[in-house]
Amino acid sequence: MARKQSDYLAALLSDEQEAAPPSARQEPEPAPSPAPAAPRADRARGTTLLGRESALARLASGEVRQVTQLLLDPAKVRIWSGNARHQAHLNEENCRELIDSIIAEGGQKVPAVVRRIEDDPDHDYEVIAGTRRHWSISWLRANSYSDMMFVAQVAQLDDEAAFRLADLENRARKDVSDLERARNYAEALKAHYGSHLTRMAERLKLSKGWLSKMIKVAGIADGIIDAFASPADVQLKPAYSLAQALDDQKAAPAIGAEAHRLASEQRALRVAGASPIPAAEVLKRLLDAPRVAQSAPKEQPFTWNTRHGRPALTVQSVNRQGITIRLHAGSGADMDMLATALRDTLEHLERQGMGLQR
Repeated sequence: MARKQSDYLAALLSDEQEAAPPSARQEPEPAPSPAPAAPRADRARGTTLLGRESALARLASGEVRQVTQLLLDPAKVRIWSGNARHQAHLNEENCRELIDSIIAEGGQKVPAVVRRIEDDPDHDYEVIAGTRRHWSISWLRANSYSDMMFVAQVAQLDDEAAFRLADLENRARKDVSDLERARNYAEALKAHYGSHLTRMAERLKLSKGWLSKMIKVAGIADGIIDAFASPADVQLKPAYSLAQALDDQKAAPAIGAEAHRLASEQRALRVAGASPIPAAEVLKRLLDAPRVAQSAPKEQPFTWNTRHGRPALTVQSVNRQGITIRLHAGSGADMDMLATALRDTLEHLERQGMGLQR
């Protein structure tokens, strides 16, 4: 039996993540001879494809009113703002496998899902599911494959149905970080579910407790996230502990100050071409910051540490005559790091109302 155009969209909008039961699967046409047994990886891939080939039986009536498949110029298609995946994070490296697959197969085989738009003179459609496919086809057209077309199924979806469809596709994607998904959920909670967490959990068929943790992580400020080498390093379980610690009004300033120091250290390491501070170390320093700040001597309001935890610069006193700073020998900090340490120190003192301009 030929593959229906609507099957792929239907499988995404249904709540099936595993293989469909036998009654919901499409039966393939008889093969002339038995095929050799597939390797385990191929069988697993086949199971996933069977799940995506599920019929429209579990699709709520009226959610999809029309499905049409087209070949589109990706330049005329934008990315829907409600998608968790950030287009800016896509590049040739993390799309290389998909690019190679499209070339080997002579084109895009699995269609994306788009919907028509009317409010943008530069674009006719927006991608609901298939951001990586859109980026890869765009890259191929700009790199010797100008005849490649973006294959998409056009569906009429409201924003809530579009969000659920995009979420189902992104759940299986390792390159969509926990932080991206968390912030996407937080935006959707207000936009589509009237801030009713229970209703959102029911519609997405997710645990309310798990979803609540995701929303909590979404609230971590960018200034704290900047302490990590990449937003992708922010994983749900450890980030939830950090979000809880930030609820303590006494602890939050110390965590924020340490995050600022870490962000500066990460920038200096990137400039030097050195390895970034690992996420586990970043998290430990952030969570330990309130205790360290509480035990620090009163006469030392600020200490700038290297990535190895060694003090490189310490503020010894701040008064009307000026600021006394000590540079520590043996810290391992070079001239660039010390310059960064001095800038960070002055910015910190300024935020505390103890800067030179008083």
